[in-house]
Amino acid sequence: MQCLADELKERGTLGDEGLRTLLESEDPLLEQRLLANAREVTDRTFGRNVWLRALIEWTNVCRNDCLYCGIRRSNAAVARYTLSRTEILSCCAQAWQAGVHTFVLQGGEHPAGVEALMDTVAEIRAAWPDAAITLSLGELAPETYALLRRSGADRYLLRHETADAAHYARLHPKPQTLENRLACLRVLRETGFQTGTGMMVGSPYQTTDHLIADLRFIERFRPEMIGIGPFIPQRDTPFRDFPAGSARLTVRLIALLRLMHPDALIPSTTALSVLSPDGRMSGIRAGANVVMPDFTPSAQRAEYRLYEGKNAAWTETVANLQTLREELAREGYAIASGRGDSPRTIQPVTQ
Repeated sequence: MQCLADELKERGTLGDEGLRTLLESEDPLLEQRLLANAREVTDRTFGRNVWLRALIEWTNVCRNDCLYCGIRRSNAAVARYTLSRTEILSCCAQAWQAGVHTFVLQGGEHPAGVEALMDTVAEIRAAWPDAAITLSLGELAPETYALLRRSGADRYLLRHETADAAHYARLHPKPQTLENRLACLRVLRETGFQTGTGMMVGSPYQTTDHLIADLRFIERFRPEMIGIGPFIPQRDTPFRDFPAGSARLTVRLIALLRLMHPDALIPSTTALSVLSPDGRMSGIRAGANVVMPDFTPSAQRAEYRLYEGKNAAWTETVANLQTLREELAREGYAIASGRGDSPRTIQPVTQ
């Protein structure tokens, strides 16, 4: 079995049964080999560098009602907010001063607020021309994506969540569909964004077959960024009583994705830190090379309740950047300067 991890490292892909074995095996030697190979490939491609992204949670207003999400439209327990232009620019200034050169504006799906946000994106681009601007605003019209790109945004994150249409329908009410989600990803790529996607690990009703389908979709799409994280239930959602996803399986998937996509930017997410005190570093040891400290003002950050425990991950906030730097340094990693773009050019999408 141990040779499967080496085969994946050499070939960058495996058949479905090989992927299944790597996902399900309880052999500790195989798992260790997989993680070591992933870190070796990461070091060869990027060095012992980790890039920081300044997360700015722009709004918790959302028109969608995803069954797993704490800021879903039907959750009346959330105090809704939308950051002003001045607040967003202040967050960017704080991030730039801290040496973070990518700003990530993330929020619920709030099309009514996007027009004002376009002007803010243009101001960010003018004020910090050397910064990267990443957006994660959900499914929007093609013309809106084009306007955001022209306003100065470089990257767009849109996790597909699951590549199986029936599974997608169990996680999202109508009219949300996987078909539209994937269409948005294609439009983002065609519009010229560096594009990111990814899935939840351990979401309700998920099987190994679903995860293999996710790996195959990402393999075909070849995103510049891959974001995965464990499902964590939120108390005000219909999925409140489902168990959380596995941190161990999430880390294993990071390693698999690193070996299949050596030049992708892969974050070690806050959700991993919530499930395990060593979660963030486990992800980095497995091949992740991005961390996203939260620069959202503290009052609003408390209301961006995607899942339980999110705000307990205190080392993920701007106030603790020095702690983060020291933690990485102890394991031989350095905070990289610059935007941290993918080292490859955009490749055409295959269907």
